[in-house]
Amino acid sequence: MNSPATALSIPKTMKAWVLGDPEQLRLVEKPVPEPGPAEVLVRVDAVAICGTDVEILTKGLPAWIQGGLPFNKNFTPGHEYMGTVVKLGAGVDEYAIGDRIAVEVHAGCGRCERCRMGMYTACLNYGLNYEGHDKGHRANGFTTDGGFAQYAVNHVNTLIHVPDGMSDEEATLIVTAGTAMYGLDALGGLIAGESLVVTGPGPIGLMSVAVGKALGAQPVILTGTRDVRLNLGLKLGADHVINIGRESPVEAVKRITSGKGVHYVMECSGAPNALNEAMDMVNRGGRICLAAFPGEPVPVELAKLVRNNIYLYGIRGEGNSATHRAAALMAQKRFDAKLMHTHTFALDELPTAFKYVRERIEDAIKVVIKMR
Repeated sequence: MNSPATALSIPKTMKAWVLGDPEQLRLVEKPVPEPGPAEVLVRVDAVAICGTDVEILTKGLPAWIQGGLPFNKNFTPGHEYMGTVVKLGAGVDEYAIGDRIAVEVHAGCGRCERCRMGMYTACLNYGLNYEGHDKGHRANGFTTDGGFAQYAVNHVNTLIHVPDGMSDEEATLIVTAGTAMYGLDALGGLIAGESLVVTGPGPIGLMSVAVGKALGAQPVILTGTRDVRLNLGLKLGADHVINIGRESPVEAVKRITSGKGVHYVMECSGAPNALNEAMDMVNRGGRICLAAFPGEPVPVELAKLVRNNIYLYGIRGEGNSATHRAAALMAQKRFDAKLMHTHTFALDELPTAFKYVRERIEDAIKVVIKMR
């Protein structure tokens, strides 16, 4: 009988997608990486495609490999993955061989001011993890190899136990839920009874509805243009939905709140006028979190921000252990994240999976690559 430490066999090489020129992904054989101190080797069991993966495939940023854009550097993207621990690095006793885990993106350097504050997604040494410039930063799928492969190495600080009974597909959504959680609880300080508007029913917007409702926001209002997505928002906890193609979102929010506006706006649409509209939705002293951004610079009425004492936050990723809190809500079945998973493909079918995401084929929301 094999001991737990040797029960899971590990090959010498693995299948992995690597980024060539912009828009070019190639399936290759790469060596299976070795975990270092405080790291584990993860057998990737499932990985979801994020909108940021599309940005990396097209523009390179925010991926930053060896001090520059990630193209033609044997780089494997993908960051929303889960899997099984198959090998332990030196000093690891927090996890065991065979544990099912989900992963955060960012380990951070652990030594800069931001990392010491728990803001490791805003690490001041972002991308400095290569020879001659190694500060120890890791952001898998951004500055180090990610999860569009059969194996990946992760620092123990990025791991979250996957509860029994949670599917692989649902576990890939823990990072998305963690991003919503970070924007709402750590940065914005949302508390039960406060009112929340979420603008844009994409994956982070829908998760913001679910997490906001689970945290006790009242009411939760979702705005968007597609009725199918808005109806999904209702299932995830929205009290009201507003189709902005049929009515003014600002007027609708004022109507719902009897003219008061809301305490908090989570902006997930990236629409050019979204911040200006958010300032008209939120009440004086309220808070706005930007979880998306327009592709081009846009005019903003900053005087209104100042006059009304509105607090504005930018959100990057899932800092301050937000994924652990999000995973706890999911384990408690406070919302049904599975509703967001719409399509599944095999690893060899990654280009087709990207096509579904980019073209919103069959209203794809969360597309998952399942390894087995």
